[in-house]
Amino acid sequence: MRRRHPPCRLVSYLFLLTCVFCGNGQSQNFQVGFAKQDITPAKPMPMWGYGERHAALSTGVRDPLYAKAVVLVAGKEKIAIVGLDLGRSPTDAMLTRIREAIMETSGVSMVMISGSHTHHGPVIELLDEPGKGKGVFDDAVAYSLELEKNIVQAINTAASNVRPAKMGWGSKSVEMNRNRHSKLEPKPVDSRLGVISFDDSEGKPIATIVNYAAHPTMLNAADLRFSADWPGQMMNAVDEALQTNCIFMQGASGDMSTRTTDETRGIEAFGKAMASHVIEVSKSIATKAPDRPKIQFSEETFDFKTRMTFSNPLTTIMFSAAFFPELAAASMNNDLRKNIIHPRLTTVLINRELALVGGSGEFFCQHAIRLRERSKSTETFFFGYCNGHHMYFPTIEGAAEGGYGADSAVSWVSLGAGEEMIDHALISIYSMLGRFKSELPF
Repeated sequence: MRRRHPPCRLVSYLFLLTCVFCGNGQSQNFQVGFAKQDITPAKPMPMWGYGERHAALSTGVRDPLYAKAVVLVAGKEKIAIVGLDLGRSPTDAMLTRIREAIMETSGVSMVMISGSHTHHGPVIELLDEPGKGKGVFDDAVAYSLELEKNIVQAINTAASNVRPAKMGWGSKSVEMNRNRHSKLEPKPVDSRLGVISFDDSEGKPIATIVNYAAHPTMLNAADLRFSADWPGQMMNAVDEALQTNCIFMQGASGDMSTRTTDETRGIEAFGKAMASHVIEVSKSIATKAPDRPKIQFSEETFDFKTRMTFSNPLTTIMFSAAFFPELAAASMNNDLRKNIIHPRLTTVLINRELALVGGSGEFFCQHAIRLRERSKSTETFFFGYCNGHHMYFPTIEGAAEGGYGADSAVSWVSLGAGEEMIDHALISIYSMLGRFKSELPF
């Protein structure tokens, strides 16, 4: 039977890694470390997110931006989960260099790096090449190179800080987001707030991961100061209340915006209100050391035909006008010019209970909802903007409805790409859980 979607190129080094532990030292084999780096730009540069700004330079700092990393160790395996106060996660080229550096220095073999999607962070795509940033936006080019080093430093420092740890998780429904895309009723909304807690062996907090789906676009586009938007305010409040290190991992927020009331308007009020829910969930979590620590993971890179015809020079002209020429040129790689796009899917299973799935773009919320409904791990969280950024991933229904986020101008992947990737995440989770019978040799 002919496939309806382009075949996926399984860069899939599916490591089903089994860690066997014995005796009273079992809990010593699960370790966690945290570190952060300030990544606030020191010089004016173009800001990420709003096309109408074009190449306007930033005018200052409203609140600082950070890269926050937590490293988990089970036996010989190490993974890093990194939250960035940026509009997106690193480019493919940056990600490759980051991985090589942390593997060489700290032996970290898998990363999940997500941008919070704040629209008040810097552009990071510009390159040290003529027409793509060099000579016009040299400060932005230099910042991107420094950003790589800061992310590597945060991960390596977290890896050097690991200590015996306990973990737990919890969730609740928090109606502080809304569907900004669909006009059909009932509108799909993923209101689940997820929290993962890591404590040391004495119960002292190491880090808290927060997962929620809502665009950090509360600040006015005309404000040209850098800001982490509401997630930054939320993390500050959680840190203060719980004496922890809070990391925000954005969810499937392609069609999710914040839902405010008179009491929660503005990033400070909204962040504090969200923090109160995080604190409530955190206090209900009983962390424990896993009896048999184990980390399993897979990664797949897909080959999809683009919905936009990037081989047509008029497309580049259109994007140059919508944003600015250097950004358009830096973003148009050779594969895009061949009308091919390579989104990335990362799946991690921790201690055969907690599944983390990351997609490299703005997934509509129903993708995450359906993933959780079908996953048989004890708990499943979806991280958006993870390990790359390949624009919007609407559901098939969303694409059929059309509108911003669903049309080909910003949703470049072929129809059904998001569904196919979620199916592959489920296959990985089930494989790691040993749910598939071995194929017969005949």
